[in-house]
Amino acid sequence: MVTGLLMELDDHNCWTIAEAAGHRGPHRLQHLLSRAVWDDQQVLDVASAWATRHLDDGDAVLIVDETADEKSSAGCVGAARQYSGTVGGVALCQVAVTLTFATGRGHALIGRALYLPEGCAADEEHRELAGVPEEVLFATKPQLAGALLEHAHAAGIRAAFVAGDEVYGGRELRRSIRQRRMGYVMAVRASHVVSIGSGRTVTAACAARMIPHQAWHRMRTGSGTKGTRHYDWAMLEVTSDDTPGGHDDGHGVLLARRHRYTGTLSFYRCWTPGPVPLSKLIAIASARWRIEEDHQLSKQSTGLDAGQVIRWKSWHRWTAICLLAYIYLAVTVAIQRQHDAGSDLDAGLIPITIPELLRLLRDTVIPPPRRDRAHRLHWSDWRRRHQHRARQAHQRWNAYAETAP
Repeated sequence: MVTGLLMELDDHNCWTIAEAAGHRGPHRLQHLLSRAVWDDQQVLDVASAWATRHLDDGDAVLIVDETADEKSSAGCVGAARQYSGTVGGVALCQVAVTLTFATGRGHALIGRALYLPEGCAADEEHRELAGVPEEVLFATKPQLAGALLEHAHAAGIRAAFVAGDEVYGGRELRRSIRQRRMGYVMAVRASHVVSIGSGRTVTAACAARMIPHQAWHRMRTGSGTKGTRHYDWAMLEVTSDDTPGGHDDGHGVLLARRHRYTGTLSFYRCWTPGPVPLSKLIAIASARWRIEEDHQLSKQSTGLDAGQVIRWKSWHRWTAICLLAYIYLAVTVAIQRQHDAGSDLDAGLIPITIPELLRLLRDTVIPPPRRDRAHRLHWSDWRRRHQHRARQAHQRWNAYAETAP
């Protein structure tokens, strides 16, 4: 399955991968995703532990976010009309909360949790048809993010900070992060309420107006294809509202970012056990975008969004195998970049990327799809026979539905 995901195919699903791998039908791969006895979470845990060993530089950040995949049928587990920034609005889609482990060496997706909308969680017919386990109840996206962080912590994965966008800036998740002795830099809305030193409560937008002009600093926040990105940054000390019982108050900060041309403001609620410089908080806030890159590359390179699966178990198994393949690519790229940085590599080359690595692998260790004529003719007959049977089944069902009382 992993080899098939890394092959150069027009689409990646059990049918296309089985044909490319030389199977006579998709049944073996479908069995792997549905009925075979194996633990997908254990596979992902082993891969995540391997990734963090190679990537950890002592200054890791765990990043939480979500991604969505549009679906054509509400029969897919967790599929519902819901908002997602990934699809740019409200659409019929599945949403997954994800977790990235990021360091100066590289970054990789190491966890995922399927978001089950409240309507789906309460719909017994949907639960039965999609095979949702009885113990799975409705959980908000921040609660799913907290469970991913708890699982990573229990697996021995350590990071100094957690970063996330506005969805994950609520008090409950922030408090749970502090309980695990981690700091956080979480984006919040302009309307988010903070308490300043005098005990006065104001919105983040109002607090930003209290920052003196000389307290703003123009800082570099990364480089892109269009050049270096600079923003104006400032921070204001605020009172923590999420201190767990028995813990020190630490240092609470509201971090503000201002676009140097438009003046648009963004806000981050931060907490650290001890004082840290502004540059450190900026680096963590900027690291949050690495999970967006992981989403894009895992879909582009390993078919994370291509699985035509509709049941709970199959979704978790498909995504675990996709993340296994992606972790391999991400860590290999990180190792190669470290090697190239210490060599006499021509400075006229950009560092190796995941798409470029995948091209090289397809020319060396990943076998090409099987395309001999006899095999292609067999699969043509198999698809047409399967589609004929499916058409007959639909016609029988429609005839029954029209005559049934």
